[in-house]
Amino acid sequence: MIGGVDLSNCDREPIHLVGAIQPSGFLIALSTDWIVKHASSNIGAWLGVEPDALLGLPLTEVMEEEALHAIRGRLQLSLINGSVERAFRLKLSASALPLDIAVHLSGQSIIIEAEPSETDSELDVGSMVRAMIGRLQRTADFDACCREAARQLRSLTGFDRVMIYRFDRDGAGEVIAESAVRGVPSYLGLRYPASDIPKQARALYERNWLRCIDDVGAPPAAILPPIGPEGEPLDLSMSVLRSVSPIHCEYLRNMGVAASLSVSILRRGKLWGLFACHNMVPRRLSLERRTAAELYGQMFSFLLEGVERDREEAYEAKARLLHTRIMAVMADGASSMENLGRLRGEVGHYIRSDGFAIVLGGQTLVDGSTPTPEELLGLVRMLNRTHASRVFATSEIGQVHQPGVDFAERAAGMLAIPVSRKPRDYIIFFRKESLRTVTWAGNPDKPVEAGPNGQRLTPRKSFEAWKETVHGQSEPWSEADLRIADSLRITLMEVVLRLADQAEEERRTARERQELLIAELNHRVRNILSLVRALLVQSRAGVTRVEEFAEIVGGRIQALARAHDQLTAENWKPSPLRPLIAAEVDAYLGSRAERVVLSGPEVLLSPPALSVMALIMHELVTNAAKYGAFVDSGGRVKVHWSLDDRDALELCWEESGGPPVQAPTRQGFGTTIIERSVPHELKGEATVTYALAGLKARFTVPAIHVSLAPERPAAVIEAAVTPCAAADAPLGGTVLLLEDNMIIAMSAEDMLLKLGAERVETVASVRQALVAIADDPPAMALLDVNLGTETSFPVAERLRELGIPFLFATGYGESAIFPEEFRDALVLRKPYDSEQVRRGLQTVRGT
Repeated sequence: MIGGVDLSNCDREPIHLVGAIQPSGFLIALSTDWIVKHASSNIGAWLGVEPDALLGLPLTEVMEEEALHAIRGRLQLSLINGSVERAFRLKLSASALPLDIAVHLSGQSIIIEAEPSETDSELDVGSMVRAMIGRLQRTADFDACCREAARQLRSLTGFDRVMIYRFDRDGAGEVIAESAVRGVPSYLGLRYPASDIPKQARALYERNWLRCIDDVGAPPAAILPPIGPEGEPLDLSMSVLRSVSPIHCEYLRNMGVAASLSVSILRRGKLWGLFACHNMVPRRLSLERRTAAELYGQMFSFLLEGVERDREEAYEAKARLLHTRIMAVMADGASSMENLGRLRGEVGHYIRSDGFAIVLGGQTLVDGSTPTPEELLGLVRMLNRTHASRVFATSEIGQVHQPGVDFAERAAGMLAIPVSRKPRDYIIFFRKESLRTVTWAGNPDKPVEAGPNGQRLTPRKSFEAWKETVHGQSEPWSEADLRIADSLRITLMEVVLRLADQAEEERRTARERQELLIAELNHRVRNILSLVRALLVQSRAGVTRVEEFAEIVGGRIQALARAHDQLTAENWKPSPLRPLIAAEVDAYLGSRAERVVLSGPEVLLSPPALSVMALIMHELVTNAAKYGAFVDSGGRVKVHWSLDDRDALELCWEESGGPPVQAPTRQGFGTTIIERSVPHELKGEATVTYALAGLKARFTVPAIHVSLAPERPAAVIEAAVTPCAAADAPLGGTVLLLEDNMIIAMSAEDMLLKLGAERVETVASVRQALVAIADDPPAMALLDVNLGTETSFPVAERLRELGIPFLFATGYGESAIFPEEFRDALVLRKPYDSEQVRRGLQTVRGT
């Protein structure tokens, strides 16, 4: 607080709801049906239509179809990637100058921004950035890499000064690298308080890689109307032209800056720092060149993460070595206190400290520069209030423990490692006070001044070096110190708690084993009771005498028992597969067993395989009776098996005609048997598909468990059934997808597979599509109309000749020009979603 004013009010400024853009371009906000909801006040100078006349009109009355088609395609990519997509040198009309376009979705609004293209140069962004990153990778160390990165970005952008600004944990920042033209003040090595870049600005930098201000003094263009039909202002978080906070403009003017560019540097998705670019006079950078700068920032971030991973791997190697040495020290039979006391020499190679203390079982051991035993006792009571399983580190004990101010000269910072849970025991490293001078860019305290709305905080007006001497703090603990300490904590916990953990592990294992056995028993009992009830209900039909009823029920129960007795009937020799399946089916269906069609050669299974398949068949039949094909009177099951070229058994179970199938919300014991028994017990394969028309399962039993019956080596008892044919699934068979945009094609392919397609054949040209149709005609097709230099109509003609249903997709919307023979064809407008695809394909199939 300064004079009663909270410094955090800058953090609450709604910079994403400024209601204006920079005047170097224009903005249109549309509803999801492409009706204009908002427009920037300067749009008349660009499109010749004032905002009042534009609001409420469809965008087709403002832009030509070619431009609109390109924008729709970019929006489709934006929805897939969750990003702002761009199109360069796009003409909105035949007479208009080429513009660079940015498009994204903000809530329920489609945001289109446009600005002049850089027509006097041809940027090869990929080659340029690749060459720049190549030079960075050849630098000697991290500091040299940062200096070279700043120099390269200044060359790309032409700004007077480019800095790399790194954030600390508390949000404050420091300029660690700089490249500037002669005569521009240097800020290298200066620090800036966290309030210079408020929290909400840092949050936006994590979402939006790039922020450009062409002219700090340019009056903004307002968004009209300020409030939309829903009563909310337009969210400009991802806008490339979003106007600037007045406080930030004042801040830049105080620095003598007239134009700026910020490029985020992220590490694991979090803001690590910024490329901060300043120009002393206004400077407009085209969207294409800014995109190159953004890509450069992304590649630099990836390079930074690679360096960090290398460092982490080195620290992990040190931690493994430390673990080995500690285990050797602790294994020589000495007391725990003696062993821990010997650790300082080992750990000192990795964590630098001035003092060391052990608190174990009420005993205390100190060495070096530490608090007194009485002071240490108070410090331990404070540590007891911290998290029991985390390393605690501070470079200023007095800030978290007031008595620590009195012994700061001996121990200003500490790193405490808990080595037990109850009672609390610790190993603590101490560091002495380290007087240091911090150089700030001007006095970091912001004065309060009178403004038009009362008191407010104003940006600093001086950025000259301002030195501050820091007392009561030690040298900070580094990330490496903390990682090594946490590794040490885990190692020591392993030693101190080994016996207790072993006993607990044994108790836990026994408890889990008991729970598993109980769950299996409950599962078996429920299945048996359900089966008996089903037999009783099914056996009532057409029975008039009790004796007859008893005979039927007894026979079916006996048929079920045969499926289990077969495991021992052959004295654990290979046994036939067909009777095993027939026994399970007969137990449920009796005289209606014709609802199940079995086909395949007579094969024998080894005792382990027969046992596994018996359990699987039991679960499949049980599930079909409870939830699948046997629930409805018209349901059917096809079971087909054959031997592949490696003599492995391929068995397919396919249900149809039952109620719609839904995937289970949780995996029960029965599902586990079906999906995991063959892979786990037999080292084979199992796949289960919950298609809407019926469950399908496929199993592969390795050849070691399979042999042909000698009396009928290759006979097929009934007509072969095509394995796993999707008879009634919403999207059965192969779907041909013709789409020339790779990202959109990948997204559409995912949609089709999730809607039940067995396979998606993705092609990008008419020639590829016709070849695919000739090789393997699909069940249906989704065709993008415009393929750059050709259209998909020849493919549609071939599909119509073959009687294969198809659906068009286009970015031209309702005004797309179709040949006469396809005027009545069903068309999806981009961007489309999964539900639209599903309804469209169902319509063309007539289902």
